[in-house]
Amino acid sequence: MTDPHERSQHTGWTRQHWAELADRMLAAVGRYRSPSGALIELPGPHSSHGAVSDGLEGFARTFLLAGFRIAGERGSDPGGVLERYAEGLAAGTDPASPERWPRPDELHQAKVEAASIALVLQLTRPWLWDRLDDGVRERVIDWLTAVIGQPYPPINWIWFRITVESFLREAGGPFSAADIEEDLAVHASLRRQGGWLSDGPERAFDHYVGWALHVYPLLWTHLFDVTGSLCPESVRATWQADLADYLDDAVHLIGADGSPLMQGRSLIYRFAAAAPFWVGAMTGTGGVPPGLTRRVASGMLSHFDRHGALGEDGLLSIGWHRPWPEMRQSYSGPGSPYWASKGMLGLALPADHPVWTDAELPLPAESGDRARAIAAPGWLAATREDTGIAFVLNHGTDHATPGDERSDSPLYARLGYSTATMSPLTGPTVEDPVDNAVVLVDAQGGATHRTGFATSRTRELPNGALMATSSGLVRWVDSTNDTSPDHGSGRTGQVRPGTEITIASVLRDGLEVRLVRVENPPGEGVSLRLGGWPVAADSRPAATSGGADGAPHAQARTAELRSHLRGLSGFTTSGTAAERGTSPLGDWTVIPWLSVDPVPAGEVLAALVVLDRGDQLPAHPSVEVRLCGEGRHAVVVTWPDQVRTEIDL
Repeated sequence: MTDPHERSQHTGWTRQHWAELADRMLAAVGRYRSPSGALIELPGPHSSHGAVSDGLEGFARTFLLAGFRIAGERGSDPGGVLERYAEGLAAGTDPASPERWPRPDELHQAKVEAASIALVLQLTRPWLWDRLDDGVRERVIDWLTAVIGQPYPPINWIWFRITVESFLREAGGPFSAADIEEDLAVHASLRRQGGWLSDGPERAFDHYVGWALHVYPLLWTHLFDVTGSLCPESVRATWQADLADYLDDAVHLIGADGSPLMQGRSLIYRFAAAAPFWVGAMTGTGGVPPGLTRRVASGMLSHFDRHGALGEDGLLSIGWHRPWPEMRQSYSGPGSPYWASKGMLGLALPADHPVWTDAELPLPAESGDRARAIAAPGWLAATREDTGIAFVLNHGTDHATPGDERSDSPLYARLGYSTATMSPLTGPTVEDPVDNAVVLVDAQGGATHRTGFATSRTRELPNGALMATSSGLVRWVDSTNDTSPDHGSGRTGQVRPGTEITIASVLRDGLEVRLVRVENPPGEGVSLRLGGWPVAADSRPAATSGGADGAPHAQARTAELRSHLRGLSGFTTSGTAAERGTSPLGDWTVIPWLSVDPVPAGEVLAALVVLDRGDQLPAHPSVEVRLCGEGRHAVVVTWPDQVRTEIDL
C-alpha cells in the first residue's frame, strides 16, 4: 500500500494529522466545561447574547467536532468524548439544572445552536441518542420542539429549523411540515445563477454560500429520511447541480498556501470554508475529485494551524491567524470560532474513503494561470501559478440592494479581495475608503462610498480578457452616530450626494486595467482617488511613489508581496497611505493610490492595478480612449504582448 504521506505530496497532511488536531482541540475546550458539562465557557468577551448563550454556543459548536470525530471511527470513543457531551445534554435540557439552556423560543441564538445539536444527534445516533436515558431523550425533544412555529430570518438560518424539525420527526417528536415547506421556499428564493446563493435578499455573497447554504441541504437529504417526502427528488437534483457549479468556482478562490478568500463577515470561522467540499465527498455529489477535496481541506486546516489560529492553549481565538479581537461582530462570543468545526466534517468519513486514500491533486492556483467571470457575485476571479494568490475583482457584491445609501462595508464593497490581503477593518480608511476603492475626496479629506451601485456586468472578451463593470451614485456618509450591531453591512448616517461614477475592470494575464468615468462635475475642491491592494506586515511595508515616463505610480511591498499602481490615462498624482493596528495580517498596512484634481468630468481615466510577489515590475499595457457618441467611449487596451482589447464603455 502507498505510504499515506506520499499521497499527500502537496500538504503532507494525512487523516492522522486531522484526528490528532481534533483531539487536541477537544481536550483544550474540555478544560472549560461547566460542572455538569452543559456549558463550555471559553475565555474572552461575551457576545451581545450574554454568558449563558455563549456557554451553549461553546457546547454546541464543539459538539459538531466531537460528532464528526466519533462518527468517522464508527462509534469508537476510548476517550469518552460522547459520554461527556451526553452529560451536558442531560443537564442543559433539565429545567431544574443550574446549567439549564435557554429554549429556542426564549433566546434567538439558541435557534442556531439547536441545529448543531440535532445534526450531531442524527449523525451519531447509534452511539449516543439510542443509548440515552428515556427521560433525557424526552427532555431533549421537548427543548428542540420550541423551534416549531418560531420566526426565523430569511437567510441561512432557515436551515437550522429544517434540521431540528427533521430530527424531531425521526425521533418521534412533533414537527411542522408547513415550517419546512416555508423554509424550503425561502431557500429557493436565495438561489442565483451559476449555483450561487445569496445569504438574504441583499447582494450578500460570502462564505455563507458554502459553509451554510450548500452544506445543510445535501446533508439534510443524506442524513434524514426526507427525499421523496419532505424533499422532492427534483429539488435534491437541483441542489446537487448547484453544488457542482458552486464548487467549480469556489476551488478557484483558494490560494496555494491554503488560505481562503478574505472577504465577507464571520471570517473567524476560518476553515469552515472547506465544509461544502466535504459535503460533496460525503454525498457523492459536487464533481470534485477526492484528491482535490483533501488538497483543499488539508490546505486550509494546515494553513491556519501553522499560522497560530490555535494558540498555545489549543483554543481557537477570535481572529484570523492569531487573535485579533477587532474581528468580533456583535454576535461573536468566545465559542463562536468553533463553527470552524464544519470544515472538519471530513473526519466523519472513514479512513478507507477515497478522500483519505487517493493522492492529493493540485489546486488551480498551483497548476497554471486561470481566470473566470462569476456572474452572481459580479466577480472576476483569477489565480496565477507564479504567485499562488487567488483574487477577485468585485463589481456585484456590497451586502446591500441597489439604491442603498449606507457606507461601504470593508469586507463586501471593495473592488478587490484576495487570499493574501485583507481590507483594513478599523481605522480611518473604513470611514474614508482607500484600498481597492475609487472615491471622490472633498477638501476635508472625506471620501465617498459606493454601496448600492446600480448596475453590474461580467463578461468574457476575445483573447483571454475578462471585463466587469459597475456604476452608480456615490455619496459621503457621516455614520458617526450609528452604533447599531455589526452584522456585516455598512453604516447609516447623514448623506451628502456626490455624482455618478462608472468603474470597469479589464483583466488579462493577472493584470487589471481599472477604468473610471465621472459623469458630472463634482464641484470645487474635490479630487478623484483610486486605491490599490492593501499590503500588511508586522514591520512597515516599503512604499514608493512618483512619476515614471511621465506616468504617476505608487507601490507598497513586503519581502513577499507587492501592490503596484501605475497611471495609464488621466491621473496626475500618486502616494501611499499607511495605517497601524487596522489589519489582522500585520501591525502595519500600506496602500498605494493615484489621484487627479480637478476631476475631469465625462472622461475616462485608466490605471494598472497589480498584486504580485515579483521583484521586477511587470510590463505595462497602454490605453487609448476615443469619444464615440454622446456618453460613450471606446477604449483600446494594448497588452504587453501587443494583443489589443477593445471596450465600449
